Amino acid sequence: MSKNPHPTIDPTKMGLGRSIAVLTSGGDAQGMNAAVRATVRVGLYTGAKVYFVHEGYQGLVDGGDNIRPATWESVSMMLQLGGTVIGSARCKDFRAREGRMKAACNLVKLGITNLCVIGGDGSLTGANQFRTEWSGLLVDLVKAGKITEEEAKKSSHLNIVGMVGSIDNDFCGTDMTIGTDSALHRIIEVVDAIATTAQSHQRTFILEVMGRHCGYLALVTALACGADWVFIPEMPPDDGWENHLCRRLADQRARGCRLNVIIVAEGAMSRDGKPITSDQIKKLVTDRLSFDTRTTVLGHVQRGGTPSAFDRILGSRMGVEAVMALLEATPDTPACVVSLSGNHAVRLPLMECVQVTKDVTAAMAEGRFEDAIKLRGNNINVAVMNVGAPCAGMNAAVRAAVRMGLIQGHNMLAVHDGFDGLAQGQVEPITWTSVSGWTGKGGSVLGTKRTLPAKILEDISLNIAKFNIHALVIIGGFEAYMGGLELVQAREKYEEMCIPMVVIPATVSNNVPGSDFSIGADTALNTITSTCDRIKQSAAGTKRRVFIVETMGGYCGYLATMAGLAAGADAAYIFEEKIAIKDLEMNVVHLVEKMKTTVKRGLILRNENCNANYTTDFIFNLYSEEGKGIFDCRKNVLGHMQQGGTPTPFDRNFGTKMGAKSVLWITDKLKQCYRHGRIFANTPDSACVLGMRKRALTFQPLADLKGDTDFEHRIPKTQWWLKIRPIMKILAKYDIKLDTSERTDMEHVIKKRSPLGM
Repeated sequence: MSKNPHPTIDPTKMGLGRSIAVLTSGGDAQGMNAAVRATVRVGLYTGAKVYFVHEGYQGLVDGGDNIRPATWESVSMMLQLGGTVIGSARCKDFRAREGRMKAACNLVKLGITNLCVIGGDGSLTGANQFRTEWSGLLVDLVKAGKITEEEAKKSSHLNIVGMVGSIDNDFCGTDMTIGTDSALHRIIEVVDAIATTAQSHQRTFILEVMGRHCGYLALVTALACGADWVFIPEMPPDDGWENHLCRRLADQRARGCRLNVIIVAEGAMSRDGKPITSDQIKKLVTDRLSFDTRTTVLGHVQRGGTPSAFDRILGSRMGVEAVMALLEATPDTPACVVSLSGNHAVRLPLMECVQVTKDVTAAMAEGRFEDAIKLRGNNINVAVMNVGAPCAGMNAAVRAAVRMGLIQGHNMLAVHDGFDGLAQGQVEPITWTSVSGWTGKGGSVLGTKRTLPAKILEDISLNIAKFNIHALVIIGGFEAYMGGLELVQAREKYEEMCIPMVVIPATVSNNVPGSDFSIGADTALNTITSTCDRIKQSAAGTKRRVFIVETMGGYCGYLATMAGLAAGADAAYIFEEKIAIKDLEMNVVHLVEKMKTTVKRGLILRNENCNANYTTDFIFNLYSEEGKGIFDCRKNVLGHMQQGGTPTPFDRNFGTKMGAKSVLWITDKLKQCYRHGRIFANTPDSACVLGMRKRALTFQPLADLKGDTDFEHRIPKTQWWLKIRPIMKILAKYDIKLDTSERTDMEHVIKKRSPLGM
């Protein structure tokens, strides 16, 4: 942050009486949200009023709800989100003076005279033009009677500060633009994934990355992955590059290299200005060398995903500096852009940077798909809710249920905050577009609570009647299962509960009776596994170290067991398999022996409720004492990180199938239960759990599953994955026998294949 030129001014009062608006424009970039968040919170810290401008310059022109006050809480939980939460849009209107007049009028009416613009050079150039014209725009607005002379006087000067958000790193004056580092993360992840398959097959891979006028991403990627060749716009290859490239690839292959990687920026060209494309390079390598060659064009993958730590820090630092620059500006101060020089945030004259920046064409135009489904004559209301702890994949299930319901002609209702929300009337219609983009969102957008319905049945029944709910989809964990049972039991007293209900298991614990898998468990498992990978890497580097890792799961040992198998753990302690002191002793002896080998590390997983007395601390202390002089110990309690994150492809796919299938089942049940002009469902098979059994999705009455439920410990009495535990122990070099009494018969693929492709 720059030094305050007015040290006598209290920084918490610098912004009193001032208003700041922040907008994002042009192509999105990871880290923009960090910059928005910092701008808002520092602005509020100084005492200023801060406004969001939604949808970029288009929102500035349209005004109304597009320009809204921002609060401290409104930017919470956005730091880790990619893209831009407040939206970005191309705006032809702002390019015309009439559009800029509308934008000026909207700002004057709200008393906003400080504008923070996060975008590329085109967006910043537009902002500077807006500032330059400001006085003339106010004169025209007064003449047109749109604003008063008093309003014009109060808003006589507009301050502009820019921050550069561009994954291409194509803006002169800054060492790094917001989003570049995250884009590199995405590219490197792909390169790493490609490398494994390319080495397996002795392939040449050509990877095309973004950079129509700037080769930064291509060059850094080539450096990071050790590519054989890189093509960038700024440095066209010498004439005859084709021979040089082929000779290099042949030499590399002759040295025993099984992998060749060529990186191409999308704007690469030859010295005579002709494009060099990935397809052209592929044809060259294939024709001349007969190498097995593949091409991958990353496209907008590079813009997506979670921002890296660097981009979060960069955006935050720039946001702080931008607010200070705005509040310290005078009418004589030129519009500036906040830049990064080395490790310092600096301010540079905006137009100087734009002038020396190479001409960059606008980012690929964004297409907007507007769904045209029109439903008429809806009279069935289906409510969807989340219950219990949040987990990744819940939103995918909600989205699928809502859209399938709309396709079936139903009215879909969203219940917020679980059974509490249903009791309090937090019910509202949910539309096709409402759930756009939900598949990849973690947690629960609807909100979820653990409250069971037994004590609030009266209020729930009243709201089922009030909102005329004809069917209920309950997505959640053991509480969803228990809540469903309680609603079924309440049918005797409350006729409103006599509607079709389906419970979709969604919990990281994978402990809902009636299903081999729950939505969210796969994502949690991947999180634990990747964490264990890092822990093992640390242990491998340190040598002679054992990590004790506590996982979630309640009394269900699924996560500990499966993560133990996936991560190569030495042991996984779970509630279902009782442990005694002799077991702990055997594991310690095992690790002592392991330390004598070249694998001088250990990993022990412990399910959080595996034993009331053998706690994580107890096991840690025991291992530490017994390992003295042989190995040292560390412990990690993973906690709620296991519930977070974006859902894995499996959980997105699984949630989508479960959500869609549940509504199709409900549609069929509604037809069966429609009598005398109303819905009445009171048979056991009208309230089911939708679960995966082996490979089929099946509906099982809630009442039928009670016998297979350990209610005290909140787990099914029979759990298929327990048979897998011996494999983990065998792979950890324990001397045990594998049960081979159960054999699997050979099947015919066509006959046995699941219709759901699971």
